[in-house]
Amino acid sequence: MNLDELNKVARAMVAPGKGILAADESTGTIKKRFDAIGVENTEDNRRDYREMMFRTAEAMKNHISGVILYDETIWQKAKDGTPLVKIIEQMGAIPGIKVDEGTKPLPNCPGELITVGLDKLADRLTKYYEQGARFAKWRAVIDIGAGIPSYTAIRTNAHALARYAALCQAAQIVPIVEPEVLMDGDHDIDRCYEVTEFMLKETFQELYYQRVALEGMVLKPNMAVPGKKSAKKASVQEVAEKTVKMLKECVPGAVPGVAFLSGGQSDEEATAHLDAMNKIGNLPWGLTFSYGRALQAAPQKAWSGKAENVAAGQRAFTHRAKMNGLAALGQWKADLEKAKAA
Repeated sequence: MNLDELNKVARAMVAPGKGILAADESTGTIKKRFDAIGVENTEDNRRDYREMMFRTAEAMKNHISGVILYDETIWQKAKDGTPLVKIIEQMGAIPGIKVDEGTKPLPNCPGELITVGLDKLADRLTKYYEQGARFAKWRAVIDIGAGIPSYTAIRTNAHALARYAALCQAAQIVPIVEPEVLMDGDHDIDRCYEVTEFMLKETFQELYYQRVALEGMVLKPNMAVPGKKSAKKASVQEVAEKTVKMLKECVPGAVPGVAFLSGGQSDEEATAHLDAMNKIGNLPWGLTFSYGRALQAAPQKAWSGKAENVAAGQRAFTHRAKMNGLAALGQWKADLEKAKAA
């Protein structure tokens, strides 16, 4: 393991004003997105859609540090025969790869899940590195509900995250460690804080046991937010303050940066929360974004699978990337969103 090189990549992933495009939707997940805009879920359409984003020079060069790819995408070539990985590199961004294989029910823990995919991961990582991937992603899913999460679910998922991270670093790939506490329930922000704090502390304990070098990783957590069904809402400032407090209590300063998932927040909510956190300042790590839907919903709708709409899709992607880039600097203003909408 060359830690200096891993640290260099990790720092580039969380460079000021830049963030990560999560374009790693599975074939099934992107089908749901395409169904919503009336686009057939074919391999060519998936390629064309992602190629549209990767060739958006203003967004990619100025605001995107890296792209998380799905297994299908990392091997694909653009219409002109250029590997999509090469297009990403030409834009100055770093190619990455989602390596987990989804979730399965966790035995003896009703309603809880474990992420799978560790078997033969070392071999897969070698092939992904050869293809150009310099970072990877593994997502653990923790739900909040009646009697859950259990300690079993938290510890088992944290252990799997740490084993994945160690395998990545051995393959000279920076691991994005993603422990996601879902926002689907009716819990309030304090319950989210409590569970996320538990999950983060357990994750860093397991990372220590697996001898993962913190300087060569990036954390991708959820923010402290109330569940979607919660009757008790939280202001932007409350989300920012509680999330930063939570991170300071759990995340060592050796970690180069934190790239938040959007977790089902609206485009503007995800941007506003990130901006408010960066306005707090005096943080030991960089705070940026690793968004999927919050970057892609607008360009998907603008594109709608039509070649004549590629420019409109690229404009929408550029705007979303720019807004989040500003938020990563604490320089976003809500009136910029309003001006765009007008």
